[in-house]
Amino acid sequence: MNYYSEKDIRDIVASVVAQTAIAPAASACQTVPVEISARHVHLTREAVDKLFGAGYKLTPKRDLSQPGQFLSEERVKIVTRKGELDNIAVLGPERQAVQVELSVTDARALGIKAPIRLSGDLNGAADVIIIGPKGMTEAKGSAIIARAHLHMTPQDAQRYGVNNGEKVAIRMDTDRPMTINDVEVRVSGTSRLAVHIDFDEANAAALSGDGQGFLIKGR
Repeated sequence: MNYYSEKDIRDIVASVVAQTAIAPAASACQTVPVEISARHVHLTREAVDKLFGAGYKLTPKRDLSQPGQFLSEERVKIVTRKGELDNIAVLGPERQAVQVELSVTDARALGIKAPIRLSGDLNGAADVIIIGPKGMTEAKGSAIIARAHLHMTPQDAQRYGVNNGEKVAIRMDTDRPMTINDVEVRVSGTSRLAVHIDFDEANAAALSGDGQGFLIKGR
């Protein structure tokens, strides 16, 4: 039988307490906020004119987490030969290209084959028609399924030990735990730390609102 001296016991207790104290900090370092991004469209100046009238300005409803971006009061309808989606949010400000961001479920409802792409990459994007209160526009090569991605600043990237364009995994410890792989890191001085996923991914993880995930490198 092994007997421990009082000093040995004190040393063991001190070691356990020290490890317990630093563990939460280490875990918290890898925790990232997760936001659910619903279907939406980005419009050009020309598209805004066609849909809402010449010279019309989008009306900000509330700011989004990414600086300078906002949800507008305006809504549009997306139509194809096989389906339609109504009450689609319009995000501002205006962009250089029309972009329609959907989930896989949305694309199937519209009967289109939209590629999975990061925002801004419209290579192979599907065609849709966008209808507003004043008119319509044929948005050719505009519809994509948004790939899950992680926004962060250069300071965040240094803290998390990742680089722009790196692929990571995000684990969500919900009632239906799920890990999303191939989440691309997007580093920008104007970003705010947040993982963006769509409603299909959120529903698969039983995530009913914005929450938190755990960043896993090398995935």
